[in-house]
Amino acid sequence: MTSTFTSYRLIARDMTASLARKAAQPDVARETAYYKAKIGDVKSIDDFLGDRRLYAYAMKAYGLEDMTYAKAFMRKVLTEGVSDRAAFANRLADDRYVAFAKAFDFKTYGAGTTTLAAATTDTTSAYLRQSLETDAGSDDTGVRLALYFARQAPTVSSGYGVLADQALSQVVKTVLGLPDVASSDGIARQAAIIESRVDFASFKDPDKLERFVQRFTAIWDAQNNATSAPVLNLFADSSSQGLDASLLLSLQRIRSGT
Repeated sequence: MTSTFTSYRLIARDMTASLARKAAQPDVARETAYYKAKIGDVKSIDDFLGDRRLYAYAMKAYGLEDMTYAKAFMRKVLTEGVSDRAAFANRLADDRYVAFAKAFDFKTYGAGTTTLAAATTDTTSAYLRQSLETDAGSDDTGVRLALYFARQAPTVSSGYGVLADQALSQVVKTVLGLPDVASSDGIARQAAIIESRVDFASFKDPDKLERFVQRFTAIWDAQNNATSAPVLNLFADSSSQGLDASLLLSLQRIRSGT
């Protein structure tokens, strides 16, 4: 079994080639061709929501595939746009809705919305990346989480922004060793902890972001892929073979300063 750390590195080190292979797959190529051929015909929110294939493609591109069924909710996101601070999307904790509303900003651009790069090339690129992450996750959830985090983390600026996105939340909680919580008080405490221990600005630095992601993959391996975790392999031929994953995880945290 290939470790999460290794699998992630194999994909991320040559992302252009990884995306090219994904784009050539028949199902991805077919849906992208349909989107490119039809999106220019969309002139309104009704047109957009009325073509389920186009709408589903766009929702997947922005990581909202699970909300495709909620058309009334998404209509409100699109109708109010993002120009007003009180707009629906701006009041949601999950920044993916803002990204979607910006890409399909019918409120601002009207019928011209689907001629802009945000709704055309940016969306097809996002769909391709999302498809790559989804397929990677079918083999290893940790790889999908790592790839998603590497893409989305630079857009997040608050603890609540992290917690509102299940995937981002899982990565950060794994690195910080935070438990799952359900109460509003617990969520507020976790948001405060995250904001005190995570430098969101550092995620805009590719090198710092990559170190954080690799740190996550190493911890994920120690917790979930004990037989293939690189940190465990360091002890494979030593007298330390009796060390368990929890102890190795503690060592990882000490080394990382958390």
